[in-house]
Amino acid sequence: MGDSIEWRGLIPNREPWLWIDDVVGLTDSTINAQKHLPPDLPIFEGHYPGFPLLPGVVLCEACLEASAILIASLGVSTTGKVPVATGMNNVRFRRMVRPGDSLDIEVKLSDRIQDAFFLRGTVRVDGLVCASLDFVTTAASPPVSEE
Repeated sequence: MGDSIEWRGLIPNREPWLWIDDVVGLTDSTINAQKHLPPDLPIFEGHYPGFPLLPGVVLCEACLEASAILIASLGVSTTGKVPVATGMNNVRFRRMVRPGDSLDIEVKLSDRIQDAFFLRGTVRVDGLVCASLDFVTTAASPPVSEE
């Protein structure tokens, strides 16, 4: 897929909350994506001053964003809806992620029951597992604006 723009339209996320730079592999059941973490990324200023670490929740978010691309690439219609997590299990953080690291994100689809997708995510840096999780996503309708 390379550094193409097409995948960006498959998810609602935009900067500054976009945790994927590139999709490097995509099949009917797996996605591989990457994210480089520049040392001057603003999130490192507050987490933590003097010892910057990427919060674990961001590693989970990267997997969720990758899953949204995978699901949309299967032709699942989410028109007017946004992908949301409905459950996470077996979340493990194994290594710290620091400024300058590059994330390798892999998400595998293990099952689908109607509009619920069951997935397994793994985030690696330099081939070493930093985080892993089992999670479930679905598409939810955003609230109707009263404006």
